[in-house]
This record gives sequence, structure tokens and C-alpha cells, in this order.
Amino acid sequence: MMSIRVLAIGGSLRQGSYNHLLLEQAQRQAPEGMRIEIAELSDVPLYNSDVQAQGFPEPVRRLAAQAAQADAFLIATPEYNYSIPGVLKNAIDWLSRVPEAPFQGKPVAIASASMSGLGGVRAQYHLRQVLIYLDVMPLNKPELFVSAAHEKFAADGRLTDEATREGLDKLLAALAARTLRLRAGEAVAVAA
Repeated sequence: MMSIRVLAIGGSLRQGSYNHLLLEQAQRQAPEGMRIEIAELSDVPLYNSDVQAQGFPEPVRRLAAQAAQADAFLIATPEYNYSIPGVLKNAIDWLSRVPEAPFQGKPVAIASASMSGLGGVRAQYHLRQVLIYLDVMPLNKPELFVSAAHEKFAADGRLTDEATREGLDKLLAALAARTLRLRAGEAVAVAA
């Protein structure tokens, strides 16, 4: 049986964020053997190299440890002004500076939820551009854009739209498959 640890990173701090709800739904729908942990970003300070020079703050060390232990990542982001929110970029900026390089060579699945008709498509494409430098391996397909998100979640936070639930299943299955392929490739490379 597979065992995959996924660190889920949400791009919004808003109470009731559709992207956070999407990550919680991913926890409920995760394939057998996949464990999804949602990162807490609310106490991660704004990146500042002067702060870094004094040592990594505790919330950054916690996030870096979670990321280092992860086999893969799941990022769900809203779209702010055609881009990713500052809180998400800030987390990525801090993680790009820790010595463990926790993103390097790991797969990442990207999803977005928005009340707009586009579902955060521009934010996803911008996020992919940001991740290139970190040597992350984003899944190209399937893509998951949750448009009109306010109509697809129930009051209790559960995703009610069947097509979106199916899309999330496909995204998580693809992330699991990519993670296992990479793991098998690493084992072959080590044995060779």
C-alpha cells in the first residue's frame, strides 16, 4: 500500500476561504494511503532578509519542517489582481530560503477556487511561473479551476458540486501517481 505525505498550502487567510475549504475537502477525498496536512500560514511573518539574518522565525521553521517531511504538495489559491495572494508568495519566499530546499524535485498539484467565472486560472499560471525557480514538478494535467465557488460549497464547508468533486479526485490521483513514479525513479537511481 502506498504511503504519501502531502503538505497542503492555502493561499488565503480569510475565514471560510473557498480554497481552504477545498483543501479540507481534499483531506476527506484523499486516496487510501495519502495523508494531507494543511499548513498554517497566519503567523508566518513577512519575508525580510534582516529577519532571516537573525535566524529563521519559529513559524518558518515549523513550515519548513512540514515541507521537508512532505512527499508532495497541494496548493489551492484564490486569484488577487490576476495573480497569487501575498500570503502564498510569502510562504514560498521563506521556503525558498531554508537550507533544506523542501520544494526541490517534489511534485505539486495546483487548484484554485474563486467566485469569478474563471476560477482563478490566471493565479494558477502565475504560480507555475513562480515555482519554476524552485525546481518543483507541477502537474500539468488535470487542472482544477473551481469557478462560482460560492455556489459549490454547502454551509458546513463540504463541496457539493459533483463535477468538482470528480475533478478533485482526478487531481489527487494524478498527484499520487506522479509521487509514486518519482519515488520509484529515485530508488532505481540509487540502486544503479
